Amino acid sequence: MPLLTELSSPTDWTDPDLVPRPVVTYGAAGIVMAKLDPDRQEMDFHRHRKNQLVLLLRGVLTCEVECGLWIVPPQSAIWVPGGVLHKITTAGTIECYVSFIDPSLASNLPANCCAVSTTPLLRELLIRSASFPVLYSEGGMESHLATLLLDEIALAPVGNLHLPMPADARLRKIVEMIMDDPADRGTIQTWALRVGLSERTLSRLLTHETGMSFGRWRQQLHVMLAVKWLGTGSSVQQVADGLGYESAGSFVTMFRRLLGTSPGRYVAERRMQHV
Repeated sequence: MPLLTELSSPTDWTDPDLVPRPVVTYGAAGIVMAKLDPDRQEMDFHRHRKNQLVLLLRGVLTCEVECGLWIVPPQSAIWVPGGVLHKITTAGTIECYVSFIDPSLASNLPANCCAVSTTPLLRELLIRSASFPVLYSEGGMESHLATLLLDEIALAPVGNLHLPMPADARLRKIVEMIMDDPADRGTIQTWALRVGLSERTLSRLLTHETGMSFGRWRQQLHVMLAVKWLGTGSSVQQVADGLGYESAGSFVTMFRRLLGTSPGRYVAERRMQHV
């Protein structure tokens, strides 16, 4: 299959839902992913009949579904079940591999959208499968490799860079405002007043729809944004400033508590995995 880039012609793309093969994998590089418009870094809400696994080697990818938001850093992947409406946004120069898997083969694969921690074998299987012809011969080496790929996906541990998204319109307004200005350190009372809610109602609604308190939910959003910015070259100090922390040290403490490692080590480990 062709490696899709910002220079790829439309004829290089074949809708994977129309390909009569159980596994179809594309490679994408540059600032595009699949049919992404070269002038934008966002793919509007859409769905596929087939399940989708996106492995990211360079850049940062954000995937939003109706009830959740995922940040996918380099050397990680995201699983999107077939039929799920989702929106993908990328940042930085992208290099990724996208595998589309027929629903009939997904009985032991995740039923819900989730981040996936990849193994070296899973990465190599995806890269190799992207080199197959679109209509590869069935029953041969390609089919055996596809079976092994499915086994590896089933064994892959689930990542933790997930943010539950509320459905209530007033809460979604708060989400949009925080995303627009992550450094705003307003209290829950401040945010409640901005959308016409009482502090108690905001707290109750958010806990009901996301399972998190306001403070915990905002912290999770901050760590996801931090991963995104670090992945596109921002320094620890720049990220701390962008999130409104009084010092880089307080940001590092938060990051370490949620992800179990420092921002510097996190970025270094991701870079080492790509070597």
